[in-house]
Amino acid sequence: MVECTAGTFRQQQYPGVLTATSLRGHSAPPGNKSSSTTVSTVNKEYVVTGLFKWFACCHGCACSGLIMLCTVLAGPLGAQAPVFKNVTEVSGLKISTGAACWVDLDNDGWVDICTSGAVWKNNAGKTFTRVADVPTSVSADFDNDGLMDLFSWSARQLYHNDGKMKFTPVALPKLPSSVSRGACWGDFNGDGFADLYVGGYEDWGKGITWPFQILINEKGKSFKLSRSTSRTRARGVTACDFDEDGDLDVYVSSYRLQPNLLWLNDGAAAFSESAKKYGVIATSAGFGGGHSIGSAWGDFNNDGLIDLFAGNFAHVDGRGNQPKSRFLQNLGPEQAYRFKDLGTCGVHYQESYATPSAGDYDNDGNLDVFFTTVYGTASFGRKNNPVLFRNNGQFAVTNVTAAAGLAGLPPTYQAAWADYNNDGALDLLSGGRLFQNTTRNRGWLQVHLQGDGTRVNRAAVGAQVRIKIGKKIHTRQVEAGTGEGNQNDTRLHFGLGDHKDPVTLEILWPNKSRQTVKNVALGRVVSYTYRPTP
Repeated sequence: MVECTAGTFRQQQYPGVLTATSLRGHSAPPGNKSSSTTVSTVNKEYVVTGLFKWFACCHGCACSGLIMLCTVLAGPLGAQAPVFKNVTEVSGLKISTGAACWVDLDNDGWVDICTSGAVWKNNAGKTFTRVADVPTSVSADFDNDGLMDLFSWSARQLYHNDGKMKFTPVALPKLPSSVSRGACWGDFNGDGFADLYVGGYEDWGKGITWPFQILINEKGKSFKLSRSTSRTRARGVTACDFDEDGDLDVYVSSYRLQPNLLWLNDGAAAFSESAKKYGVIATSAGFGGGHSIGSAWGDFNNDGLIDLFAGNFAHVDGRGNQPKSRFLQNLGPEQAYRFKDLGTCGVHYQESYATPSAGDYDNDGNLDVFFTTVYGTASFGRKNNPVLFRNNGQFAVTNVTAAAGLAGLPPTYQAAWADYNNDGALDLLSGGRLFQNTTRNRGWLQVHLQGDGTRVNRAAVGAQVRIKIGKKIHTRQVEAGTGEGNQNDTRLHFGLGDHKDPVTLEILWPNKSRQTVKNVALGRVVSYTYRPTP
């Protein structure tokens, strides 16, 4: 009897026979099959056992004419990648590859889409219908009327939502000429209304780099322009209360080898640039910064702290590879919320990485990363394609793109997650295509938060939710802008793996108050509205 560990069998249902292939790099002859095969689990590993007539054993010896019992440890439970199904055509979507925003615009419980210059209504998770012409936007409820509105960062135009899929332009203060690649919403001054941070990019032909702009919401009636003189070639912008002080800070992905920015908010919308202090420039030795196009916040190691993934486009120059994409770990209050640069953590090199988006696609409890590229063929004829990286929960990721059914996607800046058919699994919009996630039989919970419109903005942008299971603290935040110009659904999605028991939620509202909700059953969508403590 020979026991072989470290197999690479595909984890699937074996119908009575199993071809002996690819064990520690050794292969059995074609047609060699097991006469009896069982699949079991030991210490949370798949174990495949079968009788084989011939086998090239783990030590390289050819054992001919023997019947052997081979036991294969085929990898951790849950490592099997779920399959994404391309449902673009049957859904009725006809969209391009530009940035996208998922948002429920008519409060019917089905998340809609704004992309490619149009709003697409979700018809109960089956099809989509084009209902309005609006440039690609990021979304929040600017007037706290209970309806999500749209702001187009490319047109720098705000649109009011009437709840019936009609969108009316809203007058803004006169804005100087500019070019933008992204914006994000957040209540930056803590008055209960969502403000806007609009990134400033460049006019390459005129040699102009534009400053960013902050639009302060004046009680949902108008906006006041607060314009900075700081000029960097900003691509994506995204906000998070990473230091848990009750106000939203803004992270800016900068292009042209410029340092990324971290605008630290004092709670009154006065920002100080603090990227170097907190260790989030996202560069490498010999460079002041990288070509960051988009970044994503997320608790990638389930410690209750929100980390960063900075997505870097990286050419090769005389100094070698320019700064690559990297994970930045939030070290928490003991280290004054500074970040540790962990490097690539398994993100293999491609020159034209662009916009990342974080979501737990396999419901194992770990936030994964989908990462787009924007060159079909990069330098030296190398093919570049968007990649799905599966997270093991300890800042180590694995490329599962092909196994997940996402191989060969085109160049795109589009990457946004949402559960459009309300089945508990995150679906993906990218490359002008809608991919339905077929993951089943894993624990999940989705949380929809709303503010009261007085102390907390109605969209609850900036709120965080934590679920503690054992030693892990799963954390998600309501964000309105991620990657470069994209937006995931604001309904928070938790994959919880094999956990089945009710959980306790801790809600961190963006006005510094906290709420605990106990005994929450899984496998459903729950909603909570902020109520001030008497």
